[in-house]
Amino acid sequence: MSVPNDAAPSTGPTEAPFITVAGIPNFRDLGGYPISSPTNHSIRREVIYRCAEPSRVTKDGIETMQRLGITHIYDLRSGDEIKRYEDAGRGGVVEWEGCERGFTKAYEDILKSAPASYRTILLHLAYEPSKPLIVHCTAGKDRTGVICALVLSLCGVDDEVVAHEYSLTEVGLTTEWKEKVIEILMLHPILKGNEEGAWNLISAKAANMLATLKLIQEKFGGAEGYVVQKCGLTKEEVKMIRSNLIVEKPAVHQVK
Repeated sequence: MSVPNDAAPSTGPTEAPFITVAGIPNFRDLGGYPISSPTNHSIRREVIYRCAEPSRVTKDGIETMQRLGITHIYDLRSGDEIKRYEDAGRGGVVEWEGCERGFTKAYEDILKSAPASYRTILLHLAYEPSKPLIVHCTAGKDRTGVICALVLSLCGVDDEVVAHEYSLTEVGLTTEWKEKVIEILMLHPILKGNEEGAWNLISAKAANMLATLKLIQEKFGGAEGYVVQKCGLTKEEVKMIRSNLIVEKPAVHQVK
């Protein structure tokens, strides 16, 4: 088991859907959002959690995740990405007793390159809904944001609500965390000396997600078309995900 760093930075907002997990910023529950139809139905809570990279989690933070019953953590970063963080003294992977870690590669073009990685997470939701999971990348924004958007859209959450959920990363990451990550991002040859570009990489504007959802609709006919055509799920497995994640409960989060 990795030894966490107890001198972790603050983790940002504490109001729902954010959950305080000491040492991990941008940690929140993907559930509780309304679906468009039928009314008075929503996304099941306490199944899917999303966050930024967890390398500075504390012992208290691990205990919180254990209390949440999380059994799997899916890491969407690349090996090189993790190494850069280790070299910068921020630690690498996080493991704890009772939780399995999944590792996937990073993407240049997420929708083109991510299907194999996303398939693993989607099949977990289809076949193991009783085992709560975490999905994360570095900021918990792009790679994490797209898979979370696909899941919500697949279950019938309106685009505007999906985009709002995505944009919460803007407040979920503390200024302290952002500044430290910007320093690491600028070590990459592509971003060397480009501070503005690095800041753009960790922004999470609702308009960007709305554009992505429009692209998915135009190219694949929507989220279901994408996960069937590109991730290899069957229509029956899509139905299983919906059955597992849609509950007859009023939404906790009402987005205006």
